[in-house]
Amino acid sequence: MKKKVIIAIADGIGDRPIKELGNLTPLEYAKVPHLNLIAKQGITGMMDPIAPGIPVGTDMGHLILFGNDYHLYPGRGPIEAVGEQMDIQKGDVAFRCNFATRVEPNIIQDRRAGRIRLGTQELAKALDGQMIEDVQIMFKEATEHRAVLILRGEGLSCNVSDTDPKAPNDGQPFKLAKPTDGTPEAQKTADILNKVLDLAYKLFKDHPVNQEREARGELPANFIITRGAGLMTDFKKITEELGFKGAVIAGESTVLGMAKISGMTPITHKNFTGSIDTDVELKAQLALEALRDNDVVYVHLKTPDIQGHDNQPFKKVKAIELFDQLVGVLLENIDEETYIALVADHSTPCSVGEHSGDPVPIAIAGSDMRHDRVTAYNEIDCAMGGLGRITGHDFIWTILDLLGKIPKQGN
Repeated sequence: MKKKVIIAIADGIGDRPIKELGNLTPLEYAKVPHLNLIAKQGITGMMDPIAPGIPVGTDMGHLILFGNDYHLYPGRGPIEAVGEQMDIQKGDVAFRCNFATRVEPNIIQDRRAGRIRLGTQELAKALDGQMIEDVQIMFKEATEHRAVLILRGEGLSCNVSDTDPKAPNDGQPFKLAKPTDGTPEAQKTADILNKVLDLAYKLFKDHPVNQEREARGELPANFIITRGAGLMTDFKKITEELGFKGAVIAGESTVLGMAKISGMTPITHKNFTGSIDTDVELKAQLALEALRDNDVVYVHLKTPDIQGHDNQPFKKVKAIELFDQLVGVLLENIDEETYIALVADHSTPCSVGEHSGDPVPIAIAGSDMRHDRVTAYNEIDCAMGGLGRITGHDFIWTILDLLGKIPKQGN
């Protein structure tokens, strides 16, 4: 029977010892019998997505986990746009956005507009399709407070700065976009982007969605902030290069976009929220169904990363236990010809509240896998594992070699 693999990704699972958890990491503290079983039955190690001490974003982390060279990174914006099924074309400049709460004159009260969920589609429609000079605006809501902006026109560049003040700078002014090189294209794009922000504020501040939010005592989503500018280019598909079929089950546009760019089938559902209330049973079900027609199936859980960003160690523990529940369903339903692997795209320590360069634990189990002596899946035990400390490229190539997809070098 043909060998296959499910790769379960716990976004941001890596952490550091936390005093409130008895100086354990959330992964050490959590009850994770299914993750530990994979560690016990397989081989473990630690992974640096690029190299030790280099933090990566969710976009870069998944670009690597999906088998791509990190030098191919097109920027976060295009990845998000593809993930949201937007009509992005070669030459378009795309941005990752947040709906935000702005108070006069230019202060960002909340970078996530109270983590708004409802009403973003109506807000997005107000901005989508507008024109500024000769540049068309395409704007679409994404998961929760997130959104994507595309600028289409002649003479544009992705070499512009972020307008997002970034955490932990709630209460600080947003930044005006500036060119990051001396070209007229970059200057034009920065000028257009600043006008887009002004237009969004005018369209959103008195929008019925925000009037209703304020009447309920909620923060209005009356502004957008941007980051991750990127220029859409041609992207070589790893699936075509190595001759395998892949699918990705996820709820976040970044992950889904990177999947599509990599030549894999993105699979999502409205019940995949990105938070603790996401439907892991459905994620597992869709992953198992996708395994019938694919060689490699990724299933992604976002919520550990969110709890790390919010410095919520006990909630991160619950998120990790939710991941264990997801993996448990997978284990109960795969056959002996299917490998199962555990990984994360990066670490998000609660004490930092941001991605760090700490390595993440990895594990691979299957009927013909070599074993090491590690019996628990966490940052401490896996450091003693048989895979050692490897890069993200090494991790994925190890898995693809198990499937017979890596060409032999030499004679």
